[in-house]
Amino acid sequence: MSEEIITSDPGALRLEAQTDEGAQVMRPAQHELVLTGGLWPDESETTIVNMGPQHPSTHGVLRVMLELDGETVLRVKPVVGYLHTGMEKTAEDLTYVQGATNVTRMDYVSPLSNELVWSMAVERLLDVEVPTRAVWIRMLLVELNRVGSHLLFQATNGMDIGALSMMIYGWREREEVLRLIEMFTGLRMNNNFIRPGGVAADLPDGWEEETLEVCDIVERGVRDYSELLTENPIWMERLIGVGVITTEQALGLSVTGPILRSTGFPWDLRKAQPYLAYDEVDFDVVYTQNGDCYDRFLIRLNEIHESVKIIRQCVERMPVGDYRLQDAKITPPPRARIDESMEALIHHFKLFTEGFKVPAGETYVAIESPRGEIGCYLVSDGTGKPARMHIRGPSFYNLQSAGPMAEGSLIADTVAIISSVDPILGEVDR
Repeated sequence: MSEEIITSDPGALRLEAQTDEGAQVMRPAQHELVLTGGLWPDESETTIVNMGPQHPSTHGVLRVMLELDGETVLRVKPVVGYLHTGMEKTAEDLTYVQGATNVTRMDYVSPLSNELVWSMAVERLLDVEVPTRAVWIRMLLVELNRVGSHLLFQATNGMDIGALSMMIYGWREREEVLRLIEMFTGLRMNNNFIRPGGVAADLPDGWEEETLEVCDIVERGVRDYSELLTENPIWMERLIGVGVITTEQALGLSVTGPILRSTGFPWDLRKAQPYLAYDEVDFDVVYTQNGDCYDRFLIRLNEIHESVKIIRQCVERMPVGDYRLQDAKITPPPRARIDESMEALIHHFKLFTEGFKVPAGETYVAIESPRGEIGCYLVSDGTGKPARMHIRGPSFYNLQSAGPMAEGSLIADTVAIISSVDPILGEVDR
C-alpha cells in the first residue's frame, strides 16, 4: 500500500501579489490528509451508475456514467449532447448583424463574453477598430458578467455541498449585478448588446453611482462568504484534497480558466494576450498550487475582488466619445437621423434586412471568459453570412477534467467535483 501526503499551504487566507503574472491565494492551514493507495480492486464486480441527465448537481442536462466499487468511483465518463442546439450551423444562415443574438445563448451565465468574442472576430475580418469608449464599455460589461457568473457559482456550489445558506446569499448579490446589467443593456441575460462595431447604446445617466453602489454591495457579500466558508471545518473537510488535478493533466486536456490556475499555472488571457484595454488597468491573476476543489472555490471567490477592481477603474477612467462606429456602415445610423435623411433610412433598412458583407478570409479570436478561454473561429466567403463558425467553448474542455479528478473519490465527492468544474451545458452542446 502506498501513501501520498498532501499538505495544505500554511497561513491565513490572503491575496499576495507575487509575480508579474499574478497573485497567489494562500489558504488556511489544515491538518495533513492521507490518501491511501490500492483504490482499484483486483477481483471484484463493479457497478455502472448513471448520474443524470436529470440531476440537480449536474448544472444542466449532463449525464455522468460512474463505474463504482462500493462507494468508490473507479471511472467517470461525461456524456454530453442532450442539449444540442446546432448554434454553429445556425450561424451560417444568419447575417453578421444577427450573429450576436445566436452566440449570446451559448454560455447563458456569461452571455456578454460570447457576444464579445464574436464581435471581435467579425471586426478582425473587417479590419476595423471600435472607438475607445466602446472598448471600455465592453470591458465594464464583461467584468460585471464575470462577477455575476462567479456569484452564481458560489451559490450553486454551496447548495451542492450542503451549505444551503450560500444559495440565498449568492443569489442576493447576483440579483444586484443583473439589475445593473439590465439598466445598461435592457435585459438581464442574452443581451445582444455587444455587436460588431461597438455596443448597442451608450451608458445611461447615473450609471457611475449605480455601478459603484453595486461594487460596494458585492464586496460586502464576498466578505460574508469568506467569513462563512473559508475556515469552516466542514467545508474544508469536504473540499480540501478532493478532485485533485495537476498542471500536466490540465494542459493535456486543454483545460483553462480557474481549473488550470488552481494547479499553479497563472494563465489568464487578459494578462497573457491582452485585449480590450486590460493592459491599461491594474489587476492580479489569482492562482493557487493544490489543484483541488477548495482551491477552485477560493480562486473564483478572489477573482470577484479583482473584477470589482477593474470595474471601479472603468468608472474612473471611462473615456468620452462615440460608443460605436458611425461611418463604416456596419452599425445603424443615429435614430434621430432616420427621420431627417433618406440615406440614413435606407442604410437602417438594408442593415437589418441584408446585413453587411465581410471580406473573404478566416480568423480566430480568443478571450478570457469566467470559465476559461472562449474562442471564435470564423470563415468568410465575402458574402453577408459566415461560411463557417466554430466556438471553442471552455466548458466542453473543462468537463473532461472530471474524469481524472474523480477517480478514486467517493460518490459524494463526485458531486463536489462536478460543481467545482462550473460547466454550462449550453456552451458544451452547441
